[in-house]
Amino acid sequence: MQFGIMFDTHIDKWELIRYADELGYDTAWVPDSQMIWSDCYATMALAAVNTQRIRIGTGVAIAGTRIAPVTAHSIASINQLAPGRIFLGIGTGHTAMRVMGQDPMGVKDFREYLRVVRALLEGKEVDYTYQGKTREVAFLHRDRHFINLDNPIPIYVAANGPLVLQATGAYGDGWMTISVNPDELKAARVQIDKGAAKSGRTLQANFHKAVVTSACVLRAGDKLTDDRVIDETGSMVTCVLHFAWEVWKQHGEKDELIPPFFVDKWEQYCRRVENYSLPEAARFRQIHDGHCTFLQPEERDFVTPEAIENTCIVGSPNEITARVQDLADAGIDEVVFLPPADYQRKVFRDLAESVIPAFR
Repeated sequence: MQFGIMFDTHIDKWELIRYADELGYDTAWVPDSQMIWSDCYATMALAAVNTQRIRIGTGVAIAGTRIAPVTAHSIASINQLAPGRIFLGIGTGHTAMRVMGQDPMGVKDFREYLRVVRALLEGKEVDYTYQGKTREVAFLHRDRHFINLDNPIPIYVAANGPLVLQATGAYGDGWMTISVNPDELKAARVQIDKGAAKSGRTLQANFHKAVVTSACVLRAGDKLTDDRVIDETGSMVTCVLHFAWEVWKQHGEKDELIPPFFVDKWEQYCRRVENYSLPEAARFRQIHDGHCTFLQPEERDFVTPEAIENTCIVGSPNEITARVQDLADAGIDEVVFLPPADYQRKVFRDLAESVIPAFR
């Protein structure tokens, strides 16, 4: 099992990656969300030249905010700074698109985007369509090393729905998800394999499977209702809550789309959204305020023990170790931890000292 960090992308926090390197983490995933954080590639560049071992990548890059050749060029530029230590995590853009009031990229367009990026990162010519005009494109000046394609850059696709999971199988070298449910993980792998088979691919044995979550190491006497536990898990719980509400709203407010661990609080949360000060067309700015960065104080009531248990990995060191082993048994290769901004160093250190050694 490998372990990674993820954090709110702040240009001054590149040193957090060096800290994770010192703690023994394997990877650092740097999110791409233009309306709420710093630029991911600038942050990665600083970390790349100030570390020696840890692998660094986007966690995840957003297809809808950069055209495919730009994404390929940007990640290949970082690869020139840290050859062979770079990966491209990429997704359709849940938050990065929704915080502009837009929908994530559709599956058909996303598949095409992945096709172009993959070909370019493999150093190939590829047909690329922009504003209705299709031309064959390829990187020039390869011999001058403006970018590095000589050291392979794996593509890890963020996916949850069946069609995007199939796109992952068609074009990805790995997969990222937020689910910590072993049964859901195994079902998703069926869809990934289906997508690979449809595309005539046989996935390599090292096809990478990663889960992003948050965690809190409990000490003797700690309870899930304690302030410390809520502080260290709350931004992840409410991130999932906001995502669930967006999906529920977009797909007709169907009850079956409400996660069971939010059912008891669902009407309360819907009332909260209805009472936001901004008009309905602008509420996305309030819904995603604090996204994976801090817990909005008014949403503390939604961070229930049931929600914590279903969205995060919380328990004693032995209990967390057992949960991680369950993920390994379900085929997961890496667990990535995304704590709130104000608790990152503590959570990363707690896990490095009391959980990660069990897997070394």
